[in-house]
Amino acid sequence: MKVRLLLVLIILVLVSSCGEYEKLLKSTDFELKKAKAKEYFDAGQYVKTTELLEQILPRYRATEEGEELNWMNAQSFYGMKDYFMAASYYKSFIDQFPFGKHAEEANYMAPLCDYMIAPRPELDQENTRNAIEGFSIFINKFPASSRVEESKKMIKELQETLVEKSYKSAKLYYDMKQYKAAVTALTNSLKEYSDTKYREEMMFLKLNSLYLYAENSFQAKQRERFQAALDDYFSFMEEFPKSEYSKEVNSIFQKTNKYLKTGTPVSGIK
Repeated sequence: MKVRLLLVLIILVLVSSCGEYEKLLKSTDFELKKAKAKEYFDAGQYVKTTELLEQILPRYRATEEGEELNWMNAQSFYGMKDYFMAASYYKSFIDQFPFGKHAEEANYMAPLCDYMIAPRPELDQENTRNAIEGFSIFINKFPASSRVEESKKMIKELQETLVEKSYKSAKLYYDMKQYKAAVTALTNSLKEYSDTKYREEMMFLKLNSLYLYAENSFQAKQRERFQAALDDYFSFMEEFPKSEYSKEVNSIFQKTNKYLKTGTPVSGIK
């Protein structure tokens, strides 16, 4: 009986609370809404906070309180883990209050939101690039900040994502046997990410792509394309003389060198 009575009381309190909040939303008392928004924010009730702030922010835009209310709004969306909206509001905050008391934190939080929503390597990396750019700007603006080292770590992590994206995209052409496109993609990736952990494998894939492209070319085009493969072979061996791909690389060299010396057609399209 006591439990049922307690449940009834809880329901009545909740209904009453909801009714009061609905009245507050419809109210024209902006000072009351502002005060309640702060109360909700301090209590971690971010949905209610943002709903009230949406109604009153335009009214306080040009006032001294505008900065704090806008900051509260951005922080609320972050508190709700709505990183898309939070990033947008942090960036807007930076534009409006570039020298405000929350400027340093806003410049850090904006790219942090992009970092939080950065996808796995297979997907579009716009947010990853935005986060790298944002953290780089933050480091340049606030070199003495305690968050600089953490920002650098996240930049490195994000760059690894871009490297992996580039590697997988280039390798996809190779796996699809589109060797000309693979050579272009691998060349570009190696140029952009010269110190990638995939460098040895990518250089091998590029060499093998050059060889396979030559092998499957019209016979009239084979000489120049085998020569390109041979040139790439020497570049590979100079950098990786004891490569794990040595057996395959040596085979490419033997076949390529034999063709260039004898001129004997290799498979190819007639």
